Amino acid sequence: MSDLESFRKETAAWLEANCPPEMRQPVVDESDICWGGKNPTFKPGQKEWMDKMAAKGWTVPDWPKEYGGGGLSRAETKILLQEMGRLKMRSPLSSFGIWMLGPALLHFGTEEQKLHFLPPIARGEVRWCQGYSEPGSGSDLASLQTSAEDKGDHYLINGQKIWTSYADKADWIFCLTRTDKSTKHKGISFMLFDMTTKGVETKPIVLISGQSAFCETFFADVEVPKTYGDGVSSVVGEVNRGWDVAKYLLGHERSMISGDGSSGATSLGSKFADQYGRDEMGRLDDPMLRAQMAEMDIDVLAFRAMAERFGDTFKANLCHPAQPNMMKYAGTEINKRRHELIMSAGGSEVLEWESDASNGGLTARGWLRTKANSIEGGTSEVMLNVVSKQILQLPNA
Repeated sequence: MSDLESFRKETAAWLEANCPPEMRQPVVDESDICWGGKNPTFKPGQKEWMDKMAAKGWTVPDWPKEYGGGGLSRAETKILLQEMGRLKMRSPLSSFGIWMLGPALLHFGTEEQKLHFLPPIARGEVRWCQGYSEPGSGSDLASLQTSAEDKGDHYLINGQKIWTSYADKADWIFCLTRTDKSTKHKGISFMLFDMTTKGVETKPIVLISGQSAFCETFFADVEVPKTYGDGVSSVVGEVNRGWDVAKYLLGHERSMISGDGSSGATSLGSKFADQYGRDEMGRLDDPMLRAQMAEMDIDVLAFRAMAERFGDTFKANLCHPAQPNMMKYAGTEINKRRHELIMSAGGSEVLEWESDASNGGLTARGWLRTKANSIEGGTSEVMLNVVSKQILQLPNA
């Protein structure tokens, strides 16, 4: 038996023995997702699963052990995720710290920053939010105006961010600020600070779905120390070179959003066949809808293969700089199509909005939420422009 085969067998056995039964049920709504943080609300099984996985370093299996990770190779990490999928286990921890800030710190952070910030992220002790977009700086993010004025031992932050996901629930923020107004890209710094700092205020934004994770975030004379008590800098990378960090992190954010395109382990056709009936061959008894869902299943499998290849090339520093843009666009479109199909299959019943029978309009609200996929993390139009110029090398119109 090879080392990887042994690892798979041992991993499957450990997962079977340690995953709480509640964490092997399908995710139905937002409350089924474990975000951790300083003030979490846990459902049964969530904290136990998070703590057990964190103790093994498997909330971030491919991070180095000294930073709270599992120290697994890419092949071992892939096996772990495959076994969790096969056993229908939920992720133990969802976190912008894991998906976005962590990779940026591993690449740009000092050793002191890595040791200070990464282990609490891995253990689910601190919940982070992202301070990027502003009312006048979305697609042209580098035009941001939130200022960080040097006051000697601290920075004075003033300005506003928008579309800050879960800002009202976050403990800390990674935030782009302008430290030099004389230049655009080279006047930005990437800062980390506590959301409970005096002068920070959040206001939720309600979307068309009637729900939202988005917030407006306001900074009024917020004092951010240059270093924290143990000498850890509040600035990642160099002052005025935060755009380098921001671009690197955007690649991870777009890869994260693109993951919606490969989510869902069950074929849509199989799922709806149980609900609407099967033909004599056991298939969904609606040939037109069945064909559309088969096409969707094929596209999802193709996207997963592309995503796996992207992950391998990204880890090896061989992927094209614009590839995350391509992944983000493709994943966004697949996710939107999936929800359109679910709405089509559900008929008029899924349009119902508030009753217990529809779980508070879960299907309709989820469909409406996907409309934001083509805006968040960079609009689809911007993604296509980047792909056309940097990958296809098409001329300007």
